[in-house]
This record gives sequence, structure tokens and C-alpha cells, in this order.
Amino acid sequence: MTQLLSTGPADSDRVLVLAHGAGAPMDSPWMNDVATLLGDRGIRVVRFEFAYMAARRDGTRRPNPRAEAVLDEYRAVVAQLRDETDATPAIGGKSFGGRVASMVADELYATDGIRGLVCLGYPFHPMGKPEQLRTAHLAELATPTLVCQGERDIMGSRDEVAGYALSPAIRIEWAPDGDHDLKPRKASGHTLAGNLAAAADAVAGFVG
Repeated sequence: MTQLLSTGPADSDRVLVLAHGAGAPMDSPWMNDVATLLGDRGIRVVRFEFAYMAARRDGTRRPNPRAEAVLDEYRAVVAQLRDETDATPAIGGKSFGGRVASMVADELYATDGIRGLVCLGYPFHPMGKPEQLRTAHLAELATPTLVCQGERDIMGSRDEVAGYALSPAIRIEWAPDGDHDLKPRKASGHTLAGNLAAAADAVAGFVG
């Protein structure tokens, strides 16, 4: 059984399963900030770690796996949560975690196992390799989806994403001048706090 970390009102029927990015754990400062913002908006955020990341807490260094290798882990967490609550969750994650969630979303949505998908900084392509798109499944995605993306995201900027064939089920909320963590440059006049709060507002409205 996977250890789950919950933030926000325990009795909320608005639940979001949120997986971490490839290189940071479920309780990284960024993940903590987002979970707190969503909890303040009435969302119960349930976080977990893929096995490779959990092993690092014990000093076992494992390489980042391919997304396809951890799909069953995500499925198992959703099943575990459904056994513990009557609420139908939305699923998603930061970067890698959101990509994994997007790869299991339609099969879970088709059986009423989830209510939607939330991706925070989706890695539309590997860093520095814009020709290697990770969008084939996104063109046919049926699950209602919200992507919160920085306009300058190095793995999918606003200009790049404009040229992708994406399903009409996908809505993108752009963080002004944001990078992969939604962080803007100081000269832009925007702030990370402001971008994260706007993203949390969008997610809370979407999950609700």
C-alpha cells in the first residue's frame, strides 16, 4: 500500500490526486505550496511518491524511470483512494507526474473512476528536444483536462503549444512569463506567488 499525504479539508468531496515531478519528492517546497493553496480553496490534495522516489528517502539512488514504467503505480493509488473514500477524484501532477496521469486518464475516466485531469507544467517535449513531442495521446484525450503552463516553459512554451494538435477536452491556463515552475522573471511585473495563486484558482474551479 502506498503512503498518501493529504492536505486540505479531510471531508471535502473535491479531491485531487497529485503526483510529483521527476526529480523532486511529493513534499518539495513547490508541491507543499501548491497543496496548501488548493487546500485553502477547499480541495483535498492527496499526494504520493512513485517507488523510485520513495526509495531515495532510504538512500537508494534510482534513475528516473520512463513514464510507461510507472503507470500501474498511478492506477494502484487511484484504486487505493477509491477504497478509502466515496469521492470521485481528479488526477494529475507536476511535470512527469502529470504526464503519467495523462496516460492513464482516459481508461479511468471511461469507468467513472476519475472526474478530470490536472497537469501543472506539462512536459510536451524533453528539455532541449522540441522535435520529440509527447502529444500523440493528447490529440485524442477524452478526459476533461486543465493544463497550467508557464508561457516560457522550456518543455512547451506558449508559442510552441500553439502549433500542437490537442484535444478540445484540454484547456490551458497560461501563467504570465512563467517557466516550468510557473515562475516569472522579475522584470515581467508578475510574481511566482501571483502565478501560483491564479493556477490554484483555476484548478479549484475545474475540480469543483
